[in-house]
Amino acid sequence: MTLDRRSFIKMIGGASTAALAGCAGAPAVSSGAAAELMPKSSGRRVVVVGGGYGGTIAARYVRMLDASIEVVLIERNKEYVSCPFSNYYLGGLIKDLSPLTIGYDKLAANHGIKMVYAEVTGIDPAAKVVTTNSGTLTYDRLILSPGIDFRNEEIEGYTEEASHVMPHAWKAGPQTIALRKQLLDMRDGGNVIISMPLVPYRCPPGPYERTCMIAHYLKQHKPKSKLFLLDANPDVVAKKPLFMKAWNTYYKDIVSYVPAKKVTKVDAATKTLFVEGIEDHKADVVNFIPPQRAGHIAVAAGLVGEDKKWCPVNATTFESTLHKGIHVIGDASIAGAMPKSGYSANSEAKVCATNVVALMNGKETVELSGINVCYSAINDHESISVAGVYKVADGKIIGVPNSGGISPVDFSQTKLEHIYAESWLKNILTEMST
Repeated sequence: MTLDRRSFIKMIGGASTAALAGCAGAPAVSSGAAAELMPKSSGRRVVVVGGGYGGTIAARYVRMLDASIEVVLIERNKEYVSCPFSNYYLGGLIKDLSPLTIGYDKLAANHGIKMVYAEVTGIDPAAKVVTTNSGTLTYDRLILSPGIDFRNEEIEGYTEEASHVMPHAWKAGPQTIALRKQLLDMRDGGNVIISMPLVPYRCPPGPYERTCMIAHYLKQHKPKSKLFLLDANPDVVAKKPLFMKAWNTYYKDIVSYVPAKKVTKVDAATKTLFVEGIEDHKADVVNFIPPQRAGHIAVAAGLVGEDKKWCPVNATTFESTLHKGIHVIGDASIAGAMPKSGYSANSEAKVCATNVVALMNGKETVELSGINVCYSAINDHESISVAGVYKVADGKIIGVPNSGGISPVDFSQTKLEHIYAESWLKNILTEMST
């Protein structure tokens, strides 16, 4: 399929069918010579790293906008499990993760994208080479969508082993399954703690939705149990009036919201959390969500700012301000007012792809017309949402004044929004995989 630039700009200015950014990343950096994986089949090549909400869309739209550009998508897994809606599994709304799982075969076949299933172990911005555990790839431009990794070193006692006892489940997959099993195995009358970090982190409403979903499960199956949400932030950071109403309406005897509780130490053996290293909280099931940073490969490649957390980018092209020729999208980037969400990643990917193609063809770039909508389930048949529209002003991404907003606080639209949410998921996963 070929999409002319004018039609594309009209499309992204109107709406996107999108959804928490790609979970793909790369765990290590290596050096030394490696064999070339594939020579360029044409004069120009874009390499995309990460097959999640940002990477798949960027790869697809580069090819749609200019089929003469070779696109190689590097992803370490042959299937992708969506982080958005994984809370449905924890709440028992879906029986397994299969509705959230996609492959890449149709995407590759339909758009002529070359797939490489490997781990990225290094990036050389000067030589324009990506090194993987299977070999190297040269590129003309690189689009990086590595998602997030965790700042575990800031939490005393939170090791890789501890994460299996107190799973974060903030990358959908085995950790999500482990947390669900712990909830199933817990006695009726047991206590659950969710501990969440200071912003910014992946999906601002995510921990609050998870609170609703786990509370929904407890209400249905373990009504004597309690859930405590320890929020490192001083207040609810997303959809506050909606979540507060949901907790007070449906889960008043189950959920306790406890703000300004920054956990700095954990004891996995006793499932105990220590706030500021002193005040302790213990539970039967602990969902510990650590503070976050850009995916490891972005940090290792020197794409993060002085804080060593997130990647500064040009607000129009998403090109790194630290290394030319590399564009960073999704959760890993500093995208101004746009939240770290799957919908944002999709929106950013389309603008980035359009501008990568423009730059490679010596044409004028276009400014961002960004959209984000984030749905959150509050029980098995009701959802709430927040929406935003974004533009570039003075070199920064800002929210368009008087645009977007949250669902009606009277919950008059929650049943309808639950239907919208499920449709949104189906649409975005289809766009990512076909």
